[in-house]
Amino acid sequence: MEYTGISAASGYALGPAFLLQDQQIKVAKSEVPKEQLNSEIQRFEEALGKAAQELEGIKERTRQTIGPEEAEIFSAHIMVLQDPEYSGAIKEMIRSEERNAEWAVQVVTDNFLELFASMDNAYIRERAADLRDVSNRLLRHLLGISTQSLTEITEKVILFAYDLTPSDTAQLDRDKVVGFVTNIGGRTSHSAIMARSMEIPAVVGMQGMVEKIKAGDFVIVDGSEGKVFVNPAEDLIHLYKEKQISYEVQRLELKKLVSQRSITSDGHKVELVANIGNPQDALVAVTNGAEGIGLYRTEFLYMGRQELPSEEEQFEAYKAVTVMFGKEHPVVIRSLDIGGDKALPYLDMPKEMNPFLGYRAIRLCLDRTDIFRTQLRAILRASAYGNIKLMYPMIATLEELRGANKVLEVVKQELLAEEIDFNKDMEVGIMVEIPAVAVMADRFAKEVDFFSIGTNDLIQYTMAADRTNETVSYLYQPLNLAVLRLIGGVIEAAHKEGKRVAMCGEMAGDLTALPILLGLGLDEFSMSASSVLPARALVRQLSWEKARTIAEAVLKMDNPLEIESFVKQEMQRIT
Repeated sequence: MEYTGISAASGYALGPAFLLQDQQIKVAKSEVPKEQLNSEIQRFEEALGKAAQELEGIKERTRQTIGPEEAEIFSAHIMVLQDPEYSGAIKEMIRSEERNAEWAVQVVTDNFLELFASMDNAYIRERAADLRDVSNRLLRHLLGISTQSLTEITEKVILFAYDLTPSDTAQLDRDKVVGFVTNIGGRTSHSAIMARSMEIPAVVGMQGMVEKIKAGDFVIVDGSEGKVFVNPAEDLIHLYKEKQISYEVQRLELKKLVSQRSITSDGHKVELVANIGNPQDALVAVTNGAEGIGLYRTEFLYMGRQELPSEEEQFEAYKAVTVMFGKEHPVVIRSLDIGGDKALPYLDMPKEMNPFLGYRAIRLCLDRTDIFRTQLRAILRASAYGNIKLMYPMIATLEELRGANKVLEVVKQELLAEEIDFNKDMEVGIMVEIPAVAVMADRFAKEVDFFSIGTNDLIQYTMAADRTNETVSYLYQPLNLAVLRLIGGVIEAAHKEGKRVAMCGEMAGDLTALPILLGLGLDEFSMSASSVLPARALVRQLSWEKARTIAEAVLKMDNPLEIESFVKQEMQRIT
């Protein structure tokens, strides 16, 4: 049988199915005598401590085996445990209603989840998933229930689960779990992001799949096309074994391109750079042949801690990456993009119905100039060591751009007065992620040094579709003509002013979109480090003339599926 879901991580895997049991934790309600209430609260606090210690261990293992950025997922879980609203409500229920800790955890959690369910935005849904994971961990400690350990799998298997929590994914042994399939999830879910980092072929969003599969069924996972085959015929098994071998050979061949230039067959050069969250990620980018950093997500310096990072701490982090790439290669540092799905517990931020469209990024920085100025000082100081470029996120108006530049100018004057060295010609650009800026690109292009198109937000704002919402995920269409027209307009407006245009959203690493973007004139593609070499191979196979022909053709089409099919056919002729 053949089933289709959402491609979460490319590659091919073959093996027996292993079912992760969806453990339903049953909690009994019991009364606690008044004289034992303090002991019951202490029992709850001990469970909190054990859960936090366990999460710290998972976070550290994840940092060592997968990467620092993925490890930050568990900072969110630890924050939930430390949230006084959550733990305080549980303690209050134990005391006021004289009930056992397990019952209080379940009732308080259900109350929070019911509240979250009434709020239709991605940030709250992600908090709900974190809360479920944390509450189940607490309940297991209170009830003495052991979990089904994924680390004990002894043979190569394909893992099937209703969902994989981040802590589940972090436990996966890449030598044993060669692929996984889940009932729910999308390309931007935590499990999908971690699967790509770990290079485990994965298909998600396959509703009802776990119920259809039996332990031991032979399965093929086609992570590249989002397909799953259960108990396939021998000829299909043989075909996919060949695909698997070809895929591995191709990966080895790509390694030969690490030091090669990103240049088309007819001599047109572009830059393929990487998105990172910290200095450790930069090292991975170097080994994957990135020609610089197109997006340094600085918010990871602010997360998973109890206070704001100091100027010195930020300076050292920015300097480390800059020195790694030298003066020849760009390091684009995005100023603080906190808010939306990235809240900080130590900042008194307002609770919002839709934080993605609220008090975040440049809006927060222009309001909290004390935070903004500290970061700008660190960035400017680090600019003395290489080719740093500064980029403002979530710009919506010219007034915001000008306001940010005024703060930057004040900081420059401070450093000059203190005789602290910095690059006085540091380039300053903006992310184009709000349609209003894309429409006004001709005006913005006169006041910036460069653009970087953030397609993750640009697409969802253009299509009015939350990219993490499974029910409307079909509207998250990178190849929608409206999106392509906006991108083309931004590039055209910038080039008229002699300014460069980069792209730092997931679309930049999409091999189907790449020929179109190349043909539209995109100058720089910034992507995950693992996507750099496949993108370079495609760029070197293409001619710029052919890419422009492809771009011209797709701009006359009006269906994303038609555009995708056309590009793939054209690529088959070339490759």
